[in-house]
Amino acid sequence: MVRSEQVRGPAAAVLCVLAVAAAYWAGGRIGLLQQVVVEGAVVTPLWPPTGISLACLLWMGARVWPGIFLGALLTIATIDSVGLATLGILAGNTFAPLAAYLMLRRVGFRIGLDRLRDGLALVFLGALGGMLVSATFGACTLVLSGALPLGEFWPVWSAWWAGDAMGVLVITPLLLVLRRARLPRDTRAWWWTEAVALGLASVAVTLLATRVSLSLLFLVFPMLIWAALRFQLPGSAPCALLISVLAISAATDGMGPFAGRSVLEVMVVLQALNGCAALTGLLLASVVTEQIAVRRKIEKACADLAEVVEQLAPGDATHLWTPLDDGRPPGDPPRTEQGPGRPGTTPG
Repeated sequence: MVRSEQVRGPAAAVLCVLAVAAAYWAGGRIGLLQQVVVEGAVVTPLWPPTGISLACLLWMGARVWPGIFLGALLTIATIDSVGLATLGILAGNTFAPLAAYLMLRRVGFRIGLDRLRDGLALVFLGALGGMLVSATFGACTLVLSGALPLGEFWPVWSAWWAGDAMGVLVITPLLLVLRRARLPRDTRAWWWTEAVALGLASVAVTLLATRVSLSLLFLVFPMLIWAALRFQLPGSAPCALLISVLAISAATDGMGPFAGRSVLEVMVVLQALNGCAALTGLLLASVVTEQIAVRRKIEKACADLAEVVEQLAPGDATHLWTPLDDGRPPGDPPRTEQGPGRPGTTPG
């Protein structure tokens, strides 16, 4: 039994590393489906492996970092030859999510994303801060290897950084939500009706905003606000991903507001839209979730206080507190126990 447990530990660790590598490679293949060329360098507006890597680190800890390195190596090997020049890119792709993870741990990040501070930390430390490492390593490697002229460093660096940051902003919250996703206990027909209506409306509005020649990209933000207010992060995270995917598709096809623009202009408009959409959904959902948690704590405190008063003065505190979710139809008055001899009651 002892020997089997000793073997099971290393075997489980190896399986976790291989699973992370496979997830990274799969995300890289999906990301490469929508690639653009900026100043001769191939970049992606949304690079899912960065979000996958950070989510895996938040779930399993820093011990799975070899899986990130292996997944990045496999991804590069499928699109180009592996040489000494790729070591800088591999190092950047490995150290960037690891640096983001360490910074998030330093500030006490909670994967539930149930506080505004957690949303802000993921945005500024996980996405914008941590992904500076991969963009800098990658662009510098291209310059040092002679594949990129020094004068074209900043356009490539900015596109690289934006794509990696968008991977964290869009993919990481979605994965964190999916891991703990549960159906509401008291689901009613209206809940499913509203969820389906939100999904259909988001698709229709995003297609309209990204496919017509008019500048209507702002129409996507009411959908994000609706999703965040009514469904919190489980609603806003898929909505932000949907908007990003449809916008990237329209941008790479040169349709709608992206038509007739240079590659650099398309990247600026696209990343501005994706970044604002991800920020709106993530931060608003965090604020709403935090407020709901505060309200529940207040309700529990009021219920406990009413119970204490009831024990001290039986029969005199039943009318002081009625929970919001007591099964009453909307508009019904609170129920209080009636009985002879109690103040405000009529003997039956």
